[in-house]
Amino acid sequence: MKKYNITVNGTTYEVIVEEADGGVQAPVYTAPAAPAPTPAAAPAPKAAPAAPKAEAAAPAAAGAAKVTAPMPGTILDVKVTAGQAVKKGDVICVLEAMKMENDIPAPQDGVIASVNVQKGASVNAGDVLASLN
Repeated sequence: MKKYNITVNGTTYEVIVEEADGGVQAPVYTAPAAPAPTPAAAPAPKAAPAAPKAEAAAPAAAGAAKVTAPMPGTILDVKVTAGQAVKKGDVICVLEAMKMENDIPAPQDGVIASVNVQKGASVNAGDVLASLN
């Protein structure tokens, strides 16, 4: 048996592979070796100071809450427009990733300050799709 550490999209996995003697055996999968929540929390403080600067430059263009893409994909539909009131859980847009349609919900009640994507746009994980006031 051989052990390998494989990193996929920033998450490290420990994989054990057995050598087969004439027959094919499936590899054994174990849980991720490194927790990912700690790096994800670090960018948040950097985004908070940037928001007041953007609001000072263009008050109507940036909102207090950002709606970001949870994964890379293509925007199939945008369900809201700037100035529209939304409630927590209302669908902001539909993101297609890995042949699946994912509704991207509003994280809180508010008014759409800006919509940063359009139908057919390709987005990466973490890209800002819209902002709320």
